[in-house]
Amino acid sequence: MRMKHTLHTAEQSIPRISLIWLLIAQALVIAPHLFHVPLWLIGLWLGCAAWRVQVFRMRAPFPNTWVKALLMLASAFAVYLSRGSFVGLDAGIALLITAFILKMLEVRTQRDAVVVIFLGLFTVVTSYLFEDSLLAALYSIVPVLALLSALLGLQQSKFAQQPLVTFKLAARLLAQAVPLMVLLFVLFPRLEPLWSLPQPSNKGTTGLSSSMSPGDLAELGQSSALAFRARFEGEIPAQSQLYWRALTLPHFDGRSWSVNQRLEQQAPQWQAQGDSLSYSIIMEPSTQPWLFSLDVGSSEQANISQMSDFRLQRSTPVNRAYQYRATSWPDALRQPLLSERQQQQFLQLPRGGNAQTRAWAQQLRQQYPSDDALVAALLRHFNQEPYHYTLKPPLLGDDSVDEFLFSSQHGFCAHYAGAMVFALRAAGIPARVVAGYQGGEVNQTGQFVQVRQFDAHAWVEYWQPGVGWQSVDPTFQVAPERIERGLQDSMQDEAELFQGDFFSPLRYRHIGWVNQLRMSWENLNHSWQTQILGYQRDRQQAWLKQWFGKVDWQVLGLLLVISAALIIAVLVVWMFKPWQRQTEPVQRVLADLQKVMRRRGFNREPGEGLRSFYERISVDLTSEQQHALQVFLDTYEQQQYAQQTQDISALRQALVQVKKHLC
Repeated sequence: MRMKHTLHTAEQSIPRISLIWLLIAQALVIAPHLFHVPLWLIGLWLGCAAWRVQVFRMRAPFPNTWVKALLMLASAFAVYLSRGSFVGLDAGIALLITAFILKMLEVRTQRDAVVVIFLGLFTVVTSYLFEDSLLAALYSIVPVLALLSALLGLQQSKFAQQPLVTFKLAARLLAQAVPLMVLLFVLFPRLEPLWSLPQPSNKGTTGLSSSMSPGDLAELGQSSALAFRARFEGEIPAQSQLYWRALTLPHFDGRSWSVNQRLEQQAPQWQAQGDSLSYSIIMEPSTQPWLFSLDVGSSEQANISQMSDFRLQRSTPVNRAYQYRATSWPDALRQPLLSERQQQQFLQLPRGGNAQTRAWAQQLRQQYPSDDALVAALLRHFNQEPYHYTLKPPLLGDDSVDEFLFSSQHGFCAHYAGAMVFALRAAGIPARVVAGYQGGEVNQTGQFVQVRQFDAHAWVEYWQPGVGWQSVDPTFQVAPERIERGLQDSMQDEAELFQGDFFSPLRYRHIGWVNQLRMSWENLNHSWQTQILGYQRDRQQAWLKQWFGKVDWQVLGLLLVISAALIIAVLVVWMFKPWQRQTEPVQRVLADLQKVMRRRGFNREPGEGLRSFYERISVDLTSEQQHALQVFLDTYEQQQYAQQTQDISALRQALVQVKKHLC
């Protein structure tokens, strides 16, 4: 009975090296999820890992059924308390990682370990739901290698007991799978997701919103997070021409400017004039449906529409990095006709408040009957009066416009745009605030523009009959360097506010080699987004048509099968290397001997042993030649059959003596 129990215990256990790799793999798999899951999961993993190690050391028993049930229920309840639901991506990932951790406690057999490994591979894939950058993709290779090493460690062999050698074999196996992975990526049909989950709640928490208070963009100006990248077909326009429209804010409640919730869905009337600009944009997740474009922007993609305020909008929110193409006409005639109701909409002001600005606007109207002259007077006012452009504006009271224009005179772009629109409306000129981004950093390595959150900007549009909407920027009158050079260069005295933490590479952009490394890395990320993540159904079909003409999925499937078979055949030949079956050092030396003997006319018959060969030809050899050949045969047999570990140089030296006496 004791022997039977011992055999049963040995059968249940898993190798030590596999357990080590499993624990390492769990830590590597969980690490990128720490930003998305409750922190108490770290304690759960540490506790379960320590318990499993003690079980392996026979200092603790496996948890019984009641303990496992209690742990499962307690963990599920903790997930519910942390996420408020069992439904959704956040809760789903938390439950998956919890199961991945708890499963380790009941790993007894190799089958249990394989289940944990497969669960770990699936968990690695889920990390792409949160982060799909190049760095995240490169990191994901590490936990995959650890899981493969754990799988190899399950084999009870002397080889599997060597951690580094096991890891190298896992890397070799993964490298051998790369050609097949590339083939499937290029040719396998790009399918729509088979399921849909609510996106994580912490995605897209920075960026423009549908309303804007005076200080909102100033706070956004302190974030260095990437908003989008744009690549132009042709020369990149000057910084002063890069006004990226996101949305318009026509409604003012006395404190904040906001979008019109009853915005008309149809596209506005406009007429293309002048040269167009074509470009592609990769937009970071924003959880909002609006897109970014230069005026007047349009897109031929099916799920993108031009709204009545000239913004581009997607049919669904942008919850993942999104690539689209657009064309803009900067000199277009924009909506030369507005109905009476539309004009009143852009003249809306609260019933009371900011009396000083209202009176001032009426005074300007009497002084400048022409709309253009009044606008020019407002711009001159911002230019000539002691206004200051700052990321740290003072707090304003109830009459925020009055206080800004006539008291503090310190503000960010939203202060200037909001105050000017208020004055224009008070003077009877339809106007609205436009929110978006201005400028961007040109990446000379990749020839694209990268726009960050601190490039957020607000400007003014006013309307004239027959002329349509005209854009003006009061910020340019106060801080022209902000428009011409960008926020980073124009406000170096406040740089610490928007260049991120101490380790942010933007803080050290003045150091040439550091900035060049940053640009090169961002160029790699841009290529990853466009060439890999952007390789979706439309691009795949366009590429296949370019190479194969009309896309026939039956032919494509046959091509996929044939190509996969060829790749597998090449890998098999490369692994077994049939041309190298006689490449051992001893056999190479023997082959050299036979070449020497053939040149003297002594040919070894097929299947003839070396001793028999020697006895047959010895009668034709001198005593010195017989002795040299006898020494070679003795040395060869010792190394080939007696498994002696002496150096091969002795056999080569014996061959030298044979050549000396035979040649």
